[in-house]
Amino acid sequence: MTARRVVLIVLAVVVAGTCVRLGFWQLERLEERRAVNEGIRRGLGAAPVVLDGAPGPGAAYRRASATGIYDASHVVVLYGRPLEGRPGDHVLTPLRLIDGSAVLVDRGWVPTGARASTPSGEVRVKGVLLPPESTDGVPPADGQVRRIDLAGIGSVLRYRLAPAYLLAQDEDPSPSRLPVPAPLPEVSEGPHLSYAIQWFSFAGVALVGCGALLRRDRGQAGAPAPRVEE
Repeated sequence: MTARRVVLIVLAVVVAGTCVRLGFWQLERLEERRAVNEGIRRGLGAAPVVLDGAPGPGAAYRRASATGIYDASHVVVLYGRPLEGRPGDHVLTPLRLIDGSAVLVDRGWVPTGARASTPSGEVRVKGVLLPPESTDGVPPADGQVRRIDLAGIGSVLRYRLAPAYLLAQDEDPSPSRLPVPAPLPEVSEGPHLSYAIQWFSFAGVALVGCGALLRRDRGQAGAPAPRVEE
């Protein structure tokens, strides 16, 4: 076997193996997404909860209401969250509860550079409890975060922050214009299945292409040498 044929086979096996691995990774992501979707459906279908303190385990994706006072001194901007193609950010504000703890409220979307006033006095918020987007424990930088990290946001507070945040759908008293309530999490399987099929297809193309090149080389090697006329 020539060195060229060995290189072709090794290259095809490596490429095909990588593509297969990526395909199975996408299938794993699909299963994770389906599990999240099931949690969302189950939570939204359960009875709403009233938060007098930190929500208990299993409260994620439950509809909930909470009454308390916003801590306007610790407003955090969740930046880089467009809404229907418009650039903007979300406003995150701790809501102090009756037991002295707080739940972080995602009050909704504002256009980039805009500000939303924080209601003073007692506020009643209705929404959906969601798990944090990150658990890295990175505190806000200049009052801004890229992802909702409750451990990081809670590290700069003097009171206990609930392990789930409340995505607000309604506030009483209601803000006049901003922020705009953010949409609920999308229940979809995403592109993971189509991506998996694509990766498996790429693996097949690599193997078939390698086989075609090997057959061509074999045919060229077996062809009679051209006659040289004297």
